[in-house]
Amino acid sequence: MTDLAGLSRSLRTPLVRLARRVRARVERDWEEKWGPRWGPVLRRVWARVWEWLKPLDPYRSVKAALGALVIVSVVITTLLALFAVYSATELRVITIFSIIASLLVTQFVAQALTAPLDEMTEAARAMADGDYSRRVGQVRRDEFGELAETFNRMAADLEAVDQHRKELVANVSHELRTPIAALRAVLENVVDGVSEADPETMRTALSQTERLGRLVEHLLDLSRLDNGVVPLHSRRFEVWPYLAGVLKEANMSKGSGHARTDVHLHLDVSPPELTAHADAERLHQVVANLIDNAVKHSPPHGRVTVRARPGEGVESLEVEVLDEGPGIPASERHRVFERFSRTQGAKGGQGAGDGGTGLGLAIARWAVDLHGGWIRVAESPRGCRIQVTLPGLGKAPG
Repeated sequence: MTDLAGLSRSLRTPLVRLARRVRARVERDWEEKWGPRWGPVLRRVWARVWEWLKPLDPYRSVKAALGALVIVSVVITTLLALFAVYSATELRVITIFSIIASLLVTQFVAQALTAPLDEMTEAARAMADGDYSRRVGQVRRDEFGELAETFNRMAADLEAVDQHRKELVANVSHELRTPIAALRAVLENVVDGVSEADPETMRTALSQTERLGRLVEHLLDLSRLDNGVVPLHSRRFEVWPYLAGVLKEANMSKGSGHARTDVHLHLDVSPPELTAHADAERLHQVVANLIDNAVKHSPPHGRVTVRARPGEGVESLEVEVLDEGPGIPASERHRVFERFSRTQGAKGGQGAGDGGTGLGLAIARWAVDLHGGWIRVAESPRGCRIQVTLPGLGKAPG
């Protein structure tokens, strides 16, 4: 018997190894032969079966948990009743034990079910007091877990909105403080007799006043954007005369909008009879802001080119604004269209010491998004190149 036991043990190990190798080989062969074809099908079938079993899973369904509570209570009562019958125990004693056991089970299940609700109540009270950093632990897979996940997403959105509000107030305060302080200094010098009220001093005061006006105008545009009260009035127009008018206005505003009068503006439209379908007023905002931004960051006697080409859709339009400035670093390109964006060594930092408000490119992106198009910073061997694509009649504006 000892020899047989030893022989059995000696044969068991290689047989187990052989069985594992055969199983692994079969699984590998099945995966190579049938996996690409039947793998996705089986996964979809299993996902549907798993979803179908959800109402029966106490860990994924509150209804199933309550049903399990009822079943457990009935089972406990039944077992105690059978115990009373076979042990000659008084019925009232069994009834008392049954009630106590049912209450304990019910209390345990209720505590587990209502714990997320208590946590959400505390988080909601904290949010009402201004603390949007509170979150609810997602440890459940049932309806309460889904509610906690939705609650956390809402809390994250509210926290982002609150942070954006604080940043907006801080940025607006900063942008308003600079021209107001400069204007105040000029006027105080005039009042104190430090400087005369000559045309040069008045031009400095006028420049700061114009900067304030641009900031207020941009803020009003963004307010309309946030409130969704800006309608889109698209129409068909000829691109060459339209852009020529925009460039003419930009040339006329050089002396007042900014001090750069040495930058040459060039228009390139091909074909000359090109037409497009867009909101002319909103497109004017886009091109004017891009030109203004490009001129501010151009080198002395630089050149800014506005190029227009037909897009892929019907009466769609592709517009490019190119300058010869320092360009925008690749690491900063995703930020240049944000409100009050400030990038180092790039023209996206339009509010940094150049009289800009930091809102021009944000308004340009908003106007393009209103058309259902897109705007981006494209690669350029020199300077910066910003591309704008408007879908025309090929896509309804969102």
